[in-house]
Amino acid sequence: MTNENRELLKKGIEEFNLVADEKTLDRFKTYRELLAQWNQKMNLTGIDDEKGTYIKHFLDSLSAVTGGYIKDEMSIIDVGTGAGFPGIPLKVCLENTKVTLLDSLNKRINFLQEVCTQLNLENVEFIHGRAEDFGKNPEYREKYDIATARAVAGLPILMEFCVPFIKKGGYFVCLKGPNANLELEESKKAMTTLGIEFVEKIDVKLPETDLNHNILVFKKISETPSKYPRKAGKPAKSPIK
Repeated sequence: MTNENRELLKKGIEEFNLVADEKTLDRFKTYRELLAQWNQKMNLTGIDDEKGTYIKHFLDSLSAVTGGYIKDEMSIIDVGTGAGFPGIPLKVCLENTKVTLLDSLNKRINFLQEVCTQLNLENVEFIHGRAEDFGKNPEYREKYDIATARAVAGLPILMEFCVPFIKKGGYFVCLKGPNANLELEESKKAMTTLGIEFVEKIDVKLPETDLNHNILVFKKISETPSKYPRKAGKPAKSPIK
């Protein structure tokens, strides 16, 4: 880790009002190294230079705390976590959270377990499976304070994947790109159907990039009807619109 990149990461973390002590920075350094190493054998990310990883993965993931909906000691499920974003960066900075990482690819789960072992992160659960199946499982359904996703699916589909996991009064915090407003328009029916209401859209500024990122926040106001999520493949084929 170059001193310049370490400083960039430290400043970025502190701008989100999080603590960037040496231990935290070292953990991110190790995470970046593991990501680069594993990325050679499996496709985890298209961004593997140090600076790009710090800004576009780590700081972007941590931006989810903006607005104060995600706090330490909460239970968080990261749906379709991929290489661990945003779940692992959040866990590194909010050590007392209970984080569940869900992904459908077993190779990625192996990577995530290795990262959490190397970083000495405790209270992390790994689920190899699909959101459509686990969202119906009583052990996981409506059990979390927060569901989050930084996934590529359209918003109505993501809502059906994520909202069943959230307890009433909890939040869905979704990291989105420049099409957030259009996706919100398309999600009105899904919001009503699944039992959430829109709280706010937060624009995120990341250092040294002009990427236009937003965080969309929704509050769970009523229980999700038991028919949701529908069977695997159905939400993507025919989103609630």
